[in-house]
Amino acid sequence: MSTATRHRWSAHELLDLVLDDGSYESWDEPIDISGHPPAYQDALRAAALRAGTDESVITGRARMRGRPVAVVVNEFGFLAGSIGRAAAHRITAAVRRATAEGLPLLATTASGGTRMQEGTPAFVEMASISRAIMEHRAAGLPYLVYLRHPTTGGVYASWGSLAHVTVAEPGALVGFLGPKVYEALRGEPFPPDVQTAENLADKGVIDAVVRPEDLPALVDLALGVLVDPARAPELPRRTAAPAPGGSAWESIRRTREPGRTGVRDLIRYGAAGTVRLRGTDEGERDHAVLVALTRLDGQPCVVVGQDRERQGDSTPLGPGALREARRAMRLADELRLPLVTVIDTPGAELSVTAEERAIAGEIARCIATLTTMSVPTVSVILGQGCGGGALALLPAATVVATEHAWLSPLPPEGASVIVHGDTEHAAEMATAQRVRATELAGLGVVDEIVAEPDDDTPADLARAVAAAVARVLATAGD
Repeated sequence: MSTATRHRWSAHELLDLVLDDGSYESWDEPIDISGHPPAYQDALRAAALRAGTDESVITGRARMRGRPVAVVVNEFGFLAGSIGRAAAHRITAAVRRATAEGLPLLATTASGGTRMQEGTPAFVEMASISRAIMEHRAAGLPYLVYLRHPTTGGVYASWGSLAHVTVAEPGALVGFLGPKVYEALRGEPFPPDVQTAENLADKGVIDAVVRPEDLPALVDLALGVLVDPARAPELPRRTAAPAPGGSAWESIRRTREPGRTGVRDLIRYGAAGTVRLRGTDEGERDHAVLVALTRLDGQPCVVVGQDRERQGDSTPLGPGALREARRAMRLADELRLPLVTVIDTPGAELSVTAEERAIAGEIARCIATLTTMSVPTVSVILGQGCGGGALALLPAATVVATEHAWLSPLPPEGASVIVHGDTEHAAEMATAQRVRATELAGLGVVDEIVAEPDDDTPADLARAVAAAVARVLATAGD
């Protein structure tokens, strides 16, 4: 969408779009401009007439689908949405009031950054805003941000980049340095299509690109997980014991079959109200994992799962995937939400690149983070559980496994090569290493096994796993 044809949503239009009718109550105090030079006072008065707001931000309390929320909304029509000291103080006051009142904070940006007419005194206020937001997050309260066109400079480098969930307007210019400033300083244009919402989503800097018209539904879904209470589990739970007999190699073969239940099936059939999160939010994205805010059989949680559909020889589970997993762990801990990890991997990436990007360190950090979390944690061994990539998501407080799931330090073929010098003894090694879920239960590694009858379907198994996890979460505080 070109900037020439773009409809620029005003602050009040966005409030009307997202919030419940008639629910908005302003928190804003009158702005005193008397201390500024006369010419700047004239500019501020003119800006207020054009924009219909008394400053570049408006703040207040409202309801979103019945839930109380606090809002901070940039108005680009007021001096390009720039943030002077008065605007910064207004944002900081609103954030602190939201924290004191225990409210989720919804913010939307559209700004050229710090207001140049006020210079350094305004510039350093970005740190004060950031401090208030981090105190809000430390209180376990959600912070959601919608980046509009354009969002640049100090706004993007402070309160625009500190949210738990960050989405942006289609085609929005989002960047640290405005392209016009870059060209003036460097004498060459900034490369096109870099500072766009779509590129940042693809690179894992933001979570998604969302049309303004779709924003109410997204906010509703996110708050449904982050704010609404848990519901009693409803899915039927499988209580039957696993069928006797079978072999480790048969279980391994089943987990490698096309069409085997994966984390996407778990979300599709066992969850509701899902909001996908993408990337590390630090410029890295790996499709081998799926991260989501969701409700598994009524229980709000953060899910991070290894996606069997996206792993292969050319797309292995790399360090970036584990950094995404750690982002999910941090979010769950900070938001006071249970964490559910889903293990389903043929193994972590083995390459020069993986070594140089700290694959071993990321496995260790995932284990360390997972074992020190303060919220309920559940690990699900859904299928293949191979090597350090599996171990990274394993040590939760409760471990659930499907009947044919397995866990081993190497693929059985690799273990066979080490012990026998060939791959011909893979089945024998699988048996000797006691990799099956049933044996792991006997060792105390697995707490609950979900049976897999011969007539099982991916949808049925997904629902059964969701039911098992939900009942663990529902009783976690007992």
